[in-house]
Amino acid sequence: MSFARRPSLLCLLCQSRAFSTSYRLLAEQGATAAKAATTTTTTTTTTTKTDQPGKPTTKTPGKPIPPPLAHAPRGYGRRLEKFTPTPLGRPIGMEQPPKEGENTGIDTRTFRQRRDDFVSWEKHLKKREMLKKKMIRPYFRDWGNLAFHKGKTFIAPPGVFKGDLSLFFPNMYGQTLLKTDRGPRNTTPALKGKVSVISVFSSVWAENQTKTFVSKETNPELESVLEKNKDVAQRIWINIEENRFKAQLIKLFKWSIRRRIGQPNWGRYFVVRKGISDDIRESIGILNKSVGYVYLLDGDCKIRWAGSGNSEAHEREGLVKGFQRLLDEKKPSKVKAE
Repeated sequence: MSFARRPSLLCLLCQSRAFSTSYRLLAEQGATAAKAATTTTTTTTTTTKTDQPGKPTTKTPGKPIPPPLAHAPRGYGRRLEKFTPTPLGRPIGMEQPPKEGENTGIDTRTFRQRRDDFVSWEKHLKKREMLKKKMIRPYFRDWGNLAFHKGKTFIAPPGVFKGDLSLFFPNMYGQTLLKTDRGPRNTTPALKGKVSVISVFSSVWAENQTKTFVSKETNPELESVLEKNKDVAQRIWINIEENRFKAQLIKLFKWSIRRRIGQPNWGRYFVVRKGISDDIRESIGILNKSVGYVYLLDGDCKIRWAGSGNSEAHEREGLVKGFQRLLDEKKPSKVKAE
């Protein structure tokens, strides 16, 4: 009697030695490779109809469209030796409409969620990449980029973007100058339903750049339009200050800011300390923290016009015309509501 012909008589030790999972692993890998090869073949043989019957043509995917500010200098990545700002040819902003509670910088995870994220290897890799980007980012790159036309990132478009093609301004979260309510607020409720001119800055230099677009001295026509349409038009100030020491200085001199902008605008001045990620900055074009930016928003929080750096005469003129056009678009809806 042979043990080779009677495998059931083998001892359990021999059977355990003969057991292997390699065969199943190789079989699964082979099935996956065959499926991938079939998918590739199907993709390459996809045809479209042509004018000449019987002659199919291979469908080739188009090249991805680069972002509108792909050529602009940034505070990270490759350093540019020369740069000339170009007109903003396409809308900038976020794809999804803003919601209250977004981008607050507050960790709302439960203890269990934090524990799961702590033991997650994927989360560790993402955090490692984020820390690595922060470590290799040059500290003085933003100041060095001010040599290019005083930091001007792009030239404002001559007119406003179409409403159906425009993208959204993100929600931000910060304290206002109100004395009665000192807690932080969301910017989205203040923007909805009104045509807004937003000044975004992080320093006195940047704030002075925004003033070249919207101040009474440099653009009196804009101020005149604001005064005539106070019920549907407004100005918004967003001071992004992530440095804790500088944020305390702003808090110390709030009385000076209150006196400068007037009591009716105390609830429209936001001091944002956190929640502004690199993705948000890339989306809305804030590529230099030392530069000021101006945005024109409609009642749906869509960015219809944008400017950066020091203004030029045609940019101020375009801002006033675009502002008036958005007000004209707002009037029919107001009449219907009445």
